[in-house]
Amino acid sequence: MQLSRHVGEFLALASIHFLAVVAPGPDFAVTVSQSVRFGRRSGIFTALGIGSGISVHVLYTLAGIGALMHANEQLLALARLAGGAYLVHLAVQLLRARRHSALPGETLQRDAAAAPSNARAFLTGFLTNATNPKATLFFLSIFTAVVNPETPLALQSLYGFWMCTVNALWFCLVALFFSHGAIRLRFVEFGHWFERAMGLILLAFAARLLLSILD
Repeated sequence: MQLSRHVGEFLALASIHFLAVVAPGPDFAVTVSQSVRFGRRSGIFTALGIGSGISVHVLYTLAGIGALMHANEQLLALARLAGGAYLVHLAVQLLRARRHSALPGETLQRDAAAAPSNARAFLTGFLTNATNPKATLFFLSIFTAVVNPETPLALQSLYGFWMCTVNALWFCLVALFFSHGAIRLRFVEFGHWFERAMGLILLAFAARLLLSILD
């Protein structure tokens, strides 16, 4: 009976989480942008960073800090401010993209030479996810609504590990798709417009996040 309950709990948690992961958001926009501009390696390390960023939300949710943040409006507003500021920072970088004067193939070679280090690409993905307070509310609500308080902490930790892994794998797939030669070349043909579009998307997410402080 106990095993059956835990299996049902895990399946419900995994299903809700997967639907949230595949829904386009800041993580998706950043992964696509890194993959198209800098290539597969940068895209994959960004995806791994996003998967690792989930661990931050899992840890403080399990520690009860998420509930404290949710109950304290000032702490939540501060988290939203930090998350919105980081998204604005990324958006501004993309909005400043200039038109490429070189041919698409030459542009790819130039961008490959300017690609960030593995550690920096990882950090970009990690901070994009870890500073997102919407993830705080998501994990708090999903663990409250789906996970039984009597579920052992070790099992809840495994749930968290599963979600980190799924996030990383999903965005690795996104990175592999958008860094594919033919697809990437097509995007690079109008690269500066693509980067600016990604910047506007991130700016929209940041605006929603910052405006939510006023609600």
